[in-house]
Amino acid sequence: MPKPTSDKVPKEMEAKFEAITRLTDDVCEKYLNQEYAQLSRQLAASLCRKRPSPLASGQAKTWACGIVHALGMVNFLYDSSQTPHMKSSQLYKAFGVAESTGQGKSKLIRDLMKMRHGSADWCLPGRIDDNLMAWLVSINGMIVDARSLPRSFQEEAVRRGMIPYLPPAAE
Repeated sequence: MPKPTSDKVPKEMEAKFEAITRLTDDVCEKYLNQEYAQLSRQLAASLCRKRPSPLASGQAKTWACGIVHALGMVNFLYDSSQTPHMKSSQLYKAFGVAESTGQGKSKLIRDLMKMRHGSADWCLPGRIDDNLMAWLVSINGMIVDARSLPRSFQEEAVRRGMIPYLPPAAE
């Protein structure tokens, strides 16, 4: 389950990575938060490492918009009850791309990276405790919240990368 957390990219993708992350960093700083900026960098790096990298062609601003939009879909950015919150139309405007372009890149990224609403792998770190998908495990075909399991099971789930971290011991 753990997503790559490295910003390392192949040499031939370094310039594209820098161009994209300059844009995502700027938009995240102005409108979102540091968690979105960091996840955007990690997602851009993951896409750079794909063979062949989809980022090799196309404009940096369209990829940057698609990356942040995809992360916004996973983290409910477009839900006004969430913080931060931003309308998708505002996001497209911030990157200077058309709605259809931003949506198209986002869909491509979400499909390539198997991202869905609430995907634990691309959840904002500050929301992981509230993301049930990050804690569900299958034991003998039964889906359970790993936080309710005995400590030894939790330790094994962490070791196997099935849950994000060892939850605090129950008092």
